[in-house]
Amino acid sequence: MNYNEIGKTGMRVSNLSFGASSLGGVFHDIREAEGIKAVYTAVENGMNFIDVSPYYGHYKAETVLGKALKEIPRDKYYLSTKVGRYGKDGINTWDYSGKRATESVYESLERLHIEYIDLINVHDVEFSDMNQVVNETLPALVELKKKGIVGHVGITDLQLENLKWVIDHSEPGTVESVLNFCHYCLNDEKLT
Repeated sequence: MNYNEIGKTGMRVSNLSFGASSLGGVFHDIREAEGIKAVYTAVENGMNFIDVSPYYGHYKAETVLGKALKEIPRDKYYLSTKVGRYGKDGINTWDYSGKRATESVYESLERLHIEYIDLINVHDVEFSDMNQVVNETLPALVELKKKGIVGHVGITDLQLENLKWVIDHSEPGTVESVLNFCHYCLNDEKLT
């Protein structure tokens, strides 16, 4: 397995990562036991980066992943989850307030049965008031970073111009990782 650093985080992660959206039934129904086994198999085979979101299956993906993580030593993986985008019954809801971002992190910690999140991403900034992301969401996440609850702060979006705007208007060094789904890459040197 090959490994590379994500953005400016210092985390050396496997080139192949475990995207846990399927654990929430996003693409098709999956038996919980099969999902847990898939997580074990991925980590046993060198995948050390796991990505999830409260949005995936209305918290189900985080809940199933948390059951798997209870049995895996914490130093065997990096975990990334997100704030800002939530959903229920197929309906998207967005809340990028600093208060909700903070609550969401604590809720994720509980569902995942972990004490800290390696990388917290603001999910799909295109659906937000980007000024709110810069003035509320990111500062709230930076406070959690200062407390050791999150290791690094990142942003995700489909549009590069949105990512660039958030970076350009944020305090320098706030955004340490960029995930752009159009280019399917975790790190774009032009942005971070």
